[in-house]
Amino acid sequence: MDSSTNSLDDVSADSSAEFPDRASMMEVRLQAQEDEITLLKSSLADALRKIRIHDQLLPLLKQQLIAVNPGAARVLNQVCGSDGCTSSRKLSTSSATDGIRHPATRVRRNSEKLGNPERQRKRLDKKAASSANLLTRSPSLENRAKELLASAGSPGSRRGTYSQGQSIKMFIRGRPITMYIPSNIQNYEDLKMEPPSERLELDWVYGYRGRDCRANLYFLPTGEAVYFIACVIVLYHINNRTQRHYRKHTDCVRCLTVHPDKVRVASGQTAGVDKDGKPLQPCVHIWDSVTLVTLQQIGLGAFQRGVGSVAFSFADSGAFLCVIDDSNEHMLSVWDCTKGTKHAEVKSTNEAVFAVEFNPSDSTNIITCGKSHVYFWTLNAGQFTKKQGIFGKYKKPKFIQCFVFSLTGDVLTGDSEGNILTWGKSAADVKTLGKGAKETFQIMRQTRAHEGSVFTLCTLQGGALLSGGGKDRKIIRWSADLAPERECEIPEKYGAVRTIADVDEEELLVGTTRNAILRGTFSDGFVAIVQGHVDEMWGLATHPSQNIFLTCGHDRQVCLWNTEEHKLDWCITLEEYGLCADFCPNGSVVSVGLSTGRWMVLDLLTREVVSESTDGNEQLSVMRYSPVGSFLAVGSHDNFIYIYNVTESGRRYTRFGKCNGHSSFITHLDWSKDGKYIMSNSGDYEILYWDIAAGCKLLRNRYESKDREWASYTCVLGFHVMGVWLEGSDGTDINALCRSHNETMVAVADDFCKVHLFQYPCPKPKAPSHKYEGHGSHVTNVCFTHSDSHLLSMGGKDTCILQWKVFGSGAGESRERLASASVSSTSTSSPEPATS
Repeated sequence: MDSSTNSLDDVSADSSAEFPDRASMMEVRLQAQEDEITLLKSSLADALRKIRIHDQLLPLLKQQLIAVNPGAARVLNQVCGSDGCTSSRKLSTSSATDGIRHPATRVRRNSEKLGNPERQRKRLDKKAASSANLLTRSPSLENRAKELLASAGSPGSRRGTYSQGQSIKMFIRGRPITMYIPSNIQNYEDLKMEPPSERLELDWVYGYRGRDCRANLYFLPTGEAVYFIACVIVLYHINNRTQRHYRKHTDCVRCLTVHPDKVRVASGQTAGVDKDGKPLQPCVHIWDSVTLVTLQQIGLGAFQRGVGSVAFSFADSGAFLCVIDDSNEHMLSVWDCTKGTKHAEVKSTNEAVFAVEFNPSDSTNIITCGKSHVYFWTLNAGQFTKKQGIFGKYKKPKFIQCFVFSLTGDVLTGDSEGNILTWGKSAADVKTLGKGAKETFQIMRQTRAHEGSVFTLCTLQGGALLSGGGKDRKIIRWSADLAPERECEIPEKYGAVRTIADVDEEELLVGTTRNAILRGTFSDGFVAIVQGHVDEMWGLATHPSQNIFLTCGHDRQVCLWNTEEHKLDWCITLEEYGLCADFCPNGSVVSVGLSTGRWMVLDLLTREVVSESTDGNEQLSVMRYSPVGSFLAVGSHDNFIYIYNVTESGRRYTRFGKCNGHSSFITHLDWSKDGKYIMSNSGDYEILYWDIAAGCKLLRNRYESKDREWASYTCVLGFHVMGVWLEGSDGTDINALCRSHNETMVAVADDFCKVHLFQYPCPKPKAPSHKYEGHGSHVTNVCFTHSDSHLLSMGGKDTCILQWKVFGSGAGESRERLASASVSSTSTSSPEPATS
């Protein structure tokens, strides 16, 4: 690990708590302006394309109608204007305000936990426009023309066809999106929307937050390791390989500590914001690690931005809890655990604070450390007094990363210079500090320990000490008098040592900066028992016949996971980061789309690249095989969909054609069940249909595709999933959705850290759903396993993968659900969405 990486790790624990400064705010404003420019460009291209199409087709149509029926010209002028194109231009230019932000930047999401004012402004804009964001029933322009032509004397045989041309219009950011009602829907207004009979239950959590948090791994007497990621605290039994989950936190967990009784746990969270950009109130939860029952909520509304560090007192059997919040002053407060009341509070420092602990033999003494400081606090009669550690002749380090108490009562700190400093009390230097100066805390000894930072210190029962290094990735065991006894080095792929938990004086648990938890000893070495991604994730795909799934993201890792054994099967690192993936239907290979327009095909067994191509120079957003695997569709941010012939069991690819017609970047696409057609969505909320068999031809009449059946349903815009959109949505609020293979339910990944489960189909607004929490960032993707037994959801910045068990299956109902609902004569109002 180089020095730049080490420097980033030094400050990573504090960076997530800091609000954007003026420069970052200007970046947000600049990005918003760039988004508007992108929006206008795509809308203009869309308008010009539509004008060109209408100008080409309408004169021909007029000539044909005049030849068949002279009276039709008058009707056509009523519909299209005297020049045959006026109304088409009016319709096209209405899209001048349409468009969408480029999701690759995700400025709003990257600062969502900071209460981004840009996000709040957009939310207010959407509220003001909410009256326009409704679904209304209206005939399309084409259908209106047909009706008028029919009334003018066109053949009676066409009259019945026109009566089926009903459509629904959905408005997103002012853009009307027309959805044609399938033929089997006789009474759209009578459709009854209900929550699905299926539900989700959290089954497994993949990942650990070691990248930017400290002291967040402990070993309990139950044989469980307790740690956190996203909003979930995991209790993982290291021998039985089972998980339990504490899930009462409403936003990302930031800190954790265990009570002296080894049963109670205190955990703090960040404040976060709600869907309207309003800050939420953080608090500390005290809960029972055996029953998972919440015993107390400490300080609700008392902390700003979040809770950075927590610690129980020891001398009085854990009667008090100390808390450092994430405000500018990093307020230090002490709480009575029995009453849940604040005992004392003081401003700590404007610098980052990394750790806080009570003196184990005196609860009136508290120590904090962080950037360029170590403070010794004394609490007397509800008032704090502070003494700063004096470095004297020793070099003052940039960061004091951690500290522990020795058996003799000394304080040992680990710093960014790689030293362990021993602190003790000494008489004040009257010459320096003046007459009447009291005792001071000074460095008694400096011990060179690691190259780079000392990230963690851990005391053992016998008085020995463990230290974990950053740059050198070493774990060193020291005697009570700080003589080195043993050492080992963890593999480079796991990063630096973030924290150490003692299991039994020999066996250790090690949390790393690359979000892994290792288990092992000095003699036998260490193996990973928990692994995860270390940066934002977007690509997710489940195997067509096995219980495995693949993920990829900005950390350039491609990972294959096993849903039955709950483990990482393999992981490879690419030169660029991956954004999308899909398994070939035969299950032997998987395609991964990258950020540069390049995509590759990997063999699942050998992990070798069996094919590689490049389409354009912009990022790829979707890879999708046709149902039998004869074609591969590659959706790009250059607005094109590239189609490839697939042969040799997914190992050979030849360009078949290119779908050209979208005026913005491709976001989602699906194949029809017969493998001949594609439905696609783009960044400007457009739905297009393509005849691939006819040479990637754009189907101008979208009405003809209303009854087509789709092999998968991942497009976020379409008649069958209209109900998943909330009123006032801005078009980026839903990142992904996935229909189950049995076609009874659809899972939705939204921008507000939630996973929703809807009935499929759900074509009416305000459809009820089951809502599930656990992610601490925008949910980027969801996908059902091949048997629909589980659902996988993936967070963006929280680097967390949640595996949900599906129960209460309603298989077999979906085929006739729409038809039966449409003719029901006893429809009632939709119930409110259920919350799990």
